[in-house]
Amino acid sequence: MGNDIGKILIISGLLLTGLGLYLTFGGKLDITGRLPGDIRIERDNFTFIFPLGTCLLISFLLSLLIWLFKK
Repeated sequence: MGNDIGKILIISGLLLTGLGLYLTFGGKLDITGRLPGDIRIERDNFTFIFPLGTCLLISFLLSLLIWLFKK
């Protein structure tokens, strides 16, 4: 039981750290739609962003994190 609580605390800490970094630097680090593989269409009055590369990167990082904590 103590092992499970430890994992939950680590994951909670990482999520809070990530949220804190996003709130602190989120406006300055506008990377959504700027990674390779992201689709960005800009017209006169219209911008369409499909962040495929960003979604793949986030999915990979979350899968890696889950895999590490399952061991």
